[in-house]
Amino acid sequence: FVHAAKLRNITQYVNLLNGTPANLHPSSAICGIGETPHYVVYHELVLTSKEYMRTVTAIDPQWLAELGPMFFSIKGASASLAAHQRAVRSHAGAAAQDQHDSLAGLGAAPRAP
Repeated sequence: FVHAAKLRNITQYVNLLNGTPANLHPSSAICGIGETPHYVVYHELVLTSKEYMRTVTAIDPQWLAELGPMFFSIKGASASLAAHQRAVRSHAGAAAQDQHDSLAGLGAAPRAP
């Protein structure tokens, strides 16, 4: 999570945790795709006349919030995320109840220990 960066302008990224500016290394495959990703993670910084990120992967910013909630969050999304998680749990509980009801209708029951 230390090496996550957001696109600042057309050619420059900024590290999300410490604000260090960096550019994509010219040898990076992402440089040649024609579209610059908004968020990336990188393995290392190389210092020449500029700081360049090497071994770069484009990411979805929601991945940072999901996998590193102690470091990142999505602004204004906490209430909607909590509502989504409640809906998912509710749906999973309803599906389990439906499965239990269908098994009960067949005369099946959990085996007693």
